[in-house]
Amino acid sequence: MNKIMEISTLESWLWDAACSIRGPIDAPKFKDYILPLLFYKRLCDVYEDELRKLSKEFENEAFAKEIIKSDRKLIRFYIPEEYTWKEIRKITTNLGERLTEALRGIAKENPKLQGVIDIKDFNETSAGQRVISDEALVGLIEILNKHPLGLTDVEPDILGRAYEYLLRKFAEGSGQSAGEFYTPREVAILMAHLIDAEEGDEVYDPACGSGGLLVKSQLYLRDKKAALLQSAGGQLKLDEMVKKPLKLHGQEINSFTYAMAKMNAFLHDMDADIRVGDTIRNPRFADGGKLTRFDKVTANPMWNQKFPQDVFENDAYNRFLYGIPPSNSSSDWGWIQHMFASLKENGKLVVVIDTGVVSRGSGNTGSNREKEIRKRFVENDYIEAVILLTDNLFYNTTAPGNIIVINRAKPHKGEILLINASKEFAKGRPKNYLTEENIKRIEDVYKTWKEVEGFSKIITNDEAARNV
Repeated sequence: MNKIMEISTLESWLWDAACSIRGPIDAPKFKDYILPLLFYKRLCDVYEDELRKLSKEFENEAFAKEIIKSDRKLIRFYIPEEYTWKEIRKITTNLGERLTEALRGIAKENPKLQGVIDIKDFNETSAGQRVISDEALVGLIEILNKHPLGLTDVEPDILGRAYEYLLRKFAEGSGQSAGEFYTPREVAILMAHLIDAEEGDEVYDPACGSGGLLVKSQLYLRDKKAALLQSAGGQLKLDEMVKKPLKLHGQEINSFTYAMAKMNAFLHDMDADIRVGDTIRNPRFADGGKLTRFDKVTANPMWNQKFPQDVFENDAYNRFLYGIPPSNSSSDWGWIQHMFASLKENGKLVVVIDTGVVSRGSGNTGSNREKEIRKRFVENDYIEAVILLTDNLFYNTTAPGNIIVINRAKPHKGEILLINASKEFAKGRPKNYLTEENIKRIEDVYKTWKEVEGFSKIITNDEAARNV
């Protein structure tokens, strides 16, 4: 039986791959080349596993290949013989061109992979020169060839965690753009604990980036079921307990990041409906002028984004009923109102956003758009909890963030839980991070709805409205 690869081994291996192209490729662009190849190898290794299994059943490999070719339902993805990993490794000339052709050929054979595996031209040039030479590609492929990524070689979650490790490394070198596609892993885990999705729930992220929040929601459900399984003495198999996985949905404006989200879901062996587009201007989850509504919504949208006033005033979906966000400062409440409008009647949303969302305009005697929107959410009893995080957690800012929980079916009517988790962190380089103990403490206070001196406080809606 194969030994499952350790996460540290996988991370070290993938970082070696990144270092192999460090010269010709800038660090923020490593992902453009490594992630499609990593995904390609995973598909090929799984295909080989499934082919071996069918060959054993039919006692004939050639016959198994013919059966697979005519009945694609027998396998996850179909890889034509000339485009398999082992065949690509044999190529010594025009590798960039042939590799690009192979990935496009696989996408053509597997419609679900179109716009995912075929996003990179490995033969591209800049100023008349190849961006990455065939020699560098050969070296990269050989490094990635060192370890198998088949069904019994790696856990889907372990591979996904390595994928996140690379994203984090790229984010560290990407400066301001990093936060657009990457939410720190432990923040995503905390949000999954707070959203607490149940079997069969439809979960939506309107600014899904690389899909981390959606994936974490599914993993948390599995963890909950695993804990129940353990407490029951392990009498049931885990896949028997999770009978209805979550239905994951997301929208992402950047086409490459969209592809990363699809890869992330596939690497975790999850199916997610991810769509490309500008959510505020053109929500893709809508039908006949009405938004699709979900059980749970979770997101880390771009903070303090600005949209022209007419985008909100001319909205065709009636999303901004509590007020038009200001166009000159921040559209954070535009994002939150879109998320709220996408909730089912008993739905809950968890969003991480700039702290100014709960404070801008407070204390002003005059009118302030954000204050008025905030006040309406409070008066309608939808704000359930506000959690202040520490600073220097996120890759696109050193500022602290707030997690806001909005619930259409609050169990504690007329109350809001405030949690000051600004001291809940461990010091790291280059960023701070939340430990398992930090996450557990925040989750415990939220789920038990209790006050802890210096950490949490329960206030009434009336108190909140007076200070909004």
